[in-house]
Amino acid sequence: MPDSWSSFRSVVMKCIVFLLLLHAFSLALENGLMRTPPMGWLAWERFRCNTDCKADPHNCISETLFMEMADHLAMDGWRELGYKYVNIDDCWMAMKRNMTGHLIPDPERFPRGIKALADYVHSRGLKLGIYGDLGTHTCAGYPGTTLNCIEQDALTFAQWGVDMLKLDGCYSSSDEQAEGYPRMTKALNATGHPIAYPCSWPAYQ
Repeated sequence: MPDSWSSFRSVVMKCIVFLLLLHAFSLALENGLMRTPPMGWLAWERFRCNTDCKADPHNCISETLFMEMADHLAMDGWRELGYKYVNIDDCWMAMKRNMTGHLIPDPERFPRGIKALADYVHSRGLKLGIYGDLGTHTCAGYPGTTLNCIEQDALTFAQWGVDMLKLDGCYSSSDEQAEGYPRMTKALNATGHPIAYPCSWPAYQ
C-alpha cells in the first residue's frame, strides 16, 4: 500500500509540474493574437483554384469575390457572431514575382492589389487572411516563399495590412521547414504589424 501511494503521488506531482510548465509556455507566447479559434470564411473549400474569371466571373478567385464575401459577413450578421476573417487561399498570385523579387497578385483578378482589398475588408470591421507556401512553389504551382525570401515576404504582407498568414508546406524539405517556419514567426513579429500565423508544419513531414 505505501508503495502504491508513493507511486500515485509521484504521478500526480509530475502532472502538476507539466501543467505549470505548459501554462508558463503559453504565457510566453501571449501576444494578443488567436486567443480564440479563428472564425470566418475560407475560399478554398468552395472555390478551390478557379482562376477563369472570363468563363466563370462569379466563382473565380478575384478581389470581387472577397469583397462580396466581406459584405456578406458584415451585413448578414456573421461578424457579430465572431466570424471576422475573410481568407484568401492559393491561386491569388501572379505566376512570377515582379522585377524586384516581390510577390504580387494576379493583375487581372486583383487589379487594385491586396492593400486595397485589405482596406476594404477592414472597412467592414473584418480581417483579411492570405495564403503563402514555404517552398519553391505553392501547392497549385504559384511562387512560393523560399528561405531567402522569408523576411521580404513577411514585410510585404505587413505592408499590405494582412491580418493572417496561412503558410503551407508544398515543395519544401523537412530541413527547410524546420528552419523556415520558426524564421517566419520571427520575421512577422519583426514587422511590428500583428499577423496571426497558422502553418502546416509539421503536416508535410
